[in-house]
Amino acid sequence: MSDVMVDVRGVHKSFGPLEVLRGVDLQVRAGEVTVVLGPSGSGKSTLLRSINHLEKVDRGRISIDGELIGYRRSGDRLHELREREILRQRTHIGFVFQNFNLFPHLTVAENLIEAPVHALHRPRKEAAAAAERLLARVGLSDKADAYPRQLSGGQQQRVAIARALALEPKVLLFDEPTSALDPELVGEVLEVIKDLAGSGTTMVVVTHEIGFAREVADTVVFMDGGVIVEQGPPSAVLDDPQHERTRAFLAKVL
Repeated sequence: MSDVMVDVRGVHKSFGPLEVLRGVDLQVRAGEVTVVLGPSGSGKSTLLRSINHLEKVDRGRISIDGELIGYRRSGDRLHELREREILRQRTHIGFVFQNFNLFPHLTVAENLIEAPVHALHRPRKEAAAAAERLLARVGLSDKADAYPRQLSGGQQQRVAIARALALEPKVLLFDEPTSALDPELVGEVLEVIKDLAGSGTTMVVVTHEIGFAREVADTVVFMDGGVIVEQGPPSAVLDDPQHERTRAFLAKVL
């Protein structure tokens, strides 16, 4: 399985007495799109945040492109990496949050330029040229000098996607990227994500957009109660679910 880009093995995570992830195994192959569905509180966002070590797992391990995330192995022991090393790893893992998380005091272009300059030590001129290309890709060339507050929610989320791409990550993680948007703005963001899927970007997308999952996903994962209940191609999980919990969930949202 040398083409596995994201490898999650036996991951457990608790917050106090609440066990949120209960032994999750998930593999995402390079160039594929995995869509994660499930009710609120099922562990979807915690799984996503664990993949880039925003949450430290209690047990298990996560690797990206064969590199252990958040830890180094020494014999049979794991030692947590220093923050600087974790930040280096995160440059390979793009993360798009549901609430955009843009820097309000920077222009749209500056939001895209800062990370490549400071994290990857790219020349500013090179980062600016890349930002220009990325804004064109998400249909926002005319907004380079605007500030986030001057944009609609859909435009802000498209900037957030472009910013994640600016670091040329190995994988992109989306945490309910359309949940904070007005319904009429959802389509413009999903179109950008569909374009990325078509270009072979490895993605893990937590979403409630069943139509998007059906159209774009290579694999659909259904989570409930901190475990993966069912996974497979969209035609199997969405059209012929085998597990009662999956059927009950889909009956409510379809």
